Amino acid sequence: MYAQSLQKMILSFKNSRTELDLVLGFLADSALQGSSFSKDVELFVPVPLHWMRRLVRGYNQSLIIAKRLKHPTAKISTDLVRIRRTKSQPAMASPAARAKNVAGAFAVRRGHNFAGRAICLVDDIKTTGATLNECAKTLKQAGASKVFALVLAIAGQNIS
Repeated sequence: MYAQSLQKMILSFKNSRTELDLVLGFLADSALQGSSFSKDVELFVPVPLHWMRRLVRGYNQSLIIAKRLKHPTAKISTDLVRIRRTKSQPAMASPAARAKNVAGAFAVRRGHNFAGRAICLVDDIKTTGATLNECAKTLKQAGASKVFALVLAIAGQNIS
C-alpha cells in the first residue's frame, strides 16, 4: 500500500507534479540523515538527464531532490553530464539491456574537481542499478575517492 503510494508520487513528480518536491525532498533528506555516509559526503551529484529529455520535461527531478538535502558543508555539482541520448530505462527488459543502454552515456565536464572527493549520487528510483553504476564508474574514473547513492525508492522491493 505505502509502496504504491510512493511509486505514484515519484512518477507524478517525474511527469510535471513538481510541487511534490517538498514531500519527496523531506523523505530523501530523512534517508540521508539516517545514512551511515552522511558525514562523509563532500558533493551531491544529481543523475543527469540528456539535454533533450530535460528540455521536454523542463527540469531534472534528481537535481530538485538534491536541492532539498540538508548538509552543513556539501555542495551540489552538475559537472557529471549525460553525453548520449539513451532509451528510457523502464523500456529495457533485462538488467543487461539496461547496462548496455547507459554504457558510455556519462562524462565529466572539463575543469571538474572530483579528485579525492566523496560523492553522493542522487536519483529518484533504483531498479537494476545500471544508471547509478555507470555514473559511479565515470566519477571514479574522474578521481572520486568514494561514491555513495541516495534514492527515493528501490523498484521491486517487497515490503512486509
